[in-house]
Amino acid sequence: MAQLKSLAAQGKGKIGVLLPDTTTSARYVNFDAPYLAKAFQAAGLTTSDFKVDNAQGKASTMQTQAEADITEGASVLVIDALDSGSGAAIEANATSKGVKVIDYDRLVKGGTAGRVYVSFDNVSVGKLIGQGEVDCISAWNVAKPNVLVMDGDPTDNNASQFSQGYNGVLKPFFDNGSYVKVGEPAGTWTPSVAQTTFSQQYTAHPNINSVVTPNDDNANAVISYLQSKQIKAKSFPTTGQDASLSGLQNILKDYQCGTVYKPVYTEAQAAAAIALYLRAGQTAPSTLLNGTTRDTTANADVNSVLLTPVWVTAQNMASTVVKDGAVKASDLCVSAVASACSTNGIS
Repeated sequence: MAQLKSLAAQGKGKIGVLLPDTTTSARYVNFDAPYLAKAFQAAGLTTSDFKVDNAQGKASTMQTQAEADITEGASVLVIDALDSGSGAAIEANATSKGVKVIDYDRLVKGGTAGRVYVSFDNVSVGKLIGQGEVDCISAWNVAKPNVLVMDGDPTDNNASQFSQGYNGVLKPFFDNGSYVKVGEPAGTWTPSVAQTTFSQQYTAHPNINSVVTPNDDNANAVISYLQSKQIKAKSFPTTGQDASLSGLQNILKDYQCGTVYKPVYTEAQAAAAIALYLRAGQTAPSTLLNGTTRDTTANADVNSVLLTPVWVTAQNMASTVVKDGAVKASDLCVSAVASACSTNGIS
């Protein structure tokens, strides 16, 4: 980011960052907010040049925060919208006032023309989840897999792309009869709702012995329920995403097969770099962009930065999330998993 200091010096106006919540994933507080601030400051911006807000799960709050940013002189908004409807409204208002917008992590379907989308390749995220489930079913010797597929919130475009990825991997196994698909109930990013949904499905279908869970927080809720039913470790595959502390510990305890690690610092750096170009009145250079993403609502291709996710298991945890500093070994390797940490070279 230091090489962008001259660009930062040319820019005018503030950069406003709008993050969605603190409940569906720990990443927004623990990773996105500090990494974005660090990236802006590394490029030479001061804390008066940017502002990072969190809507606490309320679209109306994000709208108010966006309005405040614009009133305070924002020239760029980095938006991780709660849903596409409210996100599109924020973008339309911002664009009408000459403010540039970046879709951060989630594509705003029906968003404004000229925006840039910065995220991970979400179909690839889903494929990693699906392949992780397949590998785990084999490794844990699950006989006659009866798989429940659980999704994220249907209003989140990312959730649709995750589903596209893991269902694409699993479909051949369902089609040839190797696995039975028990169901795919309505999705959510609220762990308590995910737990209720799973308990209802498990009560109705007690033969369920594997589950696709789309992130670590939902997986943790499911695992807690399974543990209350005395389900043993390494017997009931679950999956995850976000490389959260609970997810990583569940992996080390052999209750979760793996998690998709998305190095958020790379996403934050990419978004910050593009924001600096837009703030300086320039377009995002082709050297930063590496693809397009189809917005089916706007019927348009959105210039994108699509980053590469990583599947993390106990075996590569030390060389990925721990090495990157996404989690400290001292926080991870508490009593219940200390032995597993030692076995897997995590220190």
